Amino acid sequence: METTNTPNTTQVQNHHFQFLGKGSEYFAILIVNWLLTLVTLGFYHPWARAKQLRYTFGHTALNSERFSFSGTGKEMFRGFIKVILFYIIVFVIFYLLWIKVNIFIGILFFYLALLSIVPLAIHGSFRYRMSRTSYRGIRFGYRGDKKWLIKNYIKWTLLTIITLGIYGSWMNMNIRRYTHKNVRYGDVEFNNDCHGSDWFLINFLGLLLTLLTLGIYSFWWEKNRFDYYIDRMSMQKGEQKIWCKSTVTGLGFLKLRVVNFFIIVFTLGFGTAWAAMRSERYIWSNIKMAGNINLDEIHQTEEEYTNTFGDGAAEFFDIDLT
Repeated sequence: METTNTPNTTQVQNHHFQFLGKGSEYFAILIVNWLLTLVTLGFYHPWARAKQLRYTFGHTALNSERFSFSGTGKEMFRGFIKVILFYIIVFVIFYLLWIKVNIFIGILFFYLALLSIVPLAIHGSFRYRMSRTSYRGIRFGYRGDKKWLIKNYIKWTLLTIITLGIYGSWMNMNIRRYTHKNVRYGDVEFNNDCHGSDWFLINFLGLLLTLLTLGIYSFWWEKNRFDYYIDRMSMQKGEQKIWCKSTVTGLGFLKLRVVNFFIIVFTLGFGTAWAAMRSERYIWSNIKMAGNINLDEIHQTEEEYTNTFGDGAAEFFDIDLT
């Protein structure tokens, strides 16, 4: 950990991430997970997912000290079963409304149920995964309000439909800003001051320039998206603060994606584990943090959360939680 002094004499600490995972180790995990998932007709998937998360979290380090993920396959399996039961109930109610009331009422109920699963998944998955993640013995947490998120998610979705997708950038940033500001690491509060107008402009210009350059600009577009995601994040404890900074480059993403592509193609897919580890190493090595929060003075404030319905839904429907 390096220290420097700003002009106002506030001590600033520079924090560095590392990713220590190895392709050979991750490959062994993926092969065993794939075989057991195949043999059990898919039922082993929650345990497979828990193993992957424990490995990636356990091999991510900040200032040479590793994170930890304590979630289990048994917990995730319960969440998966709850999701299946939820949709069985939804289909039964949809069928009864169709037969007994009106098909349009049934369809309306069905789509509202589909719509509500996304904010439920986001809220529940954040609560579960944060509570199972720790660093230096201090647990992360999430304090978002489920009802508020569901109500506003439906409103933002309707606005996105009405504007033919344009409001989608504002919706994405609203969700990101809300979820991130409700994340805690002990008594440290997270924040993200992202805005929909910025995100819209980044993606509009990125798409336009990618088309004009026949795809070449896509790597710089990815760089701009990642920069915005990281640079807008910060952490605060009272008057103390930590800022985040991305150092990725468009050329770096180009090299990463091209080499990963050839690794996967020339190994007939067996190199996926090595490609995944290369991506994790590049991402984490290019996230910097600096600020005056003393990590030795952070206190535990968060509790474990055992309901895995939201996490199961996020995994089942492949919902992006970033």
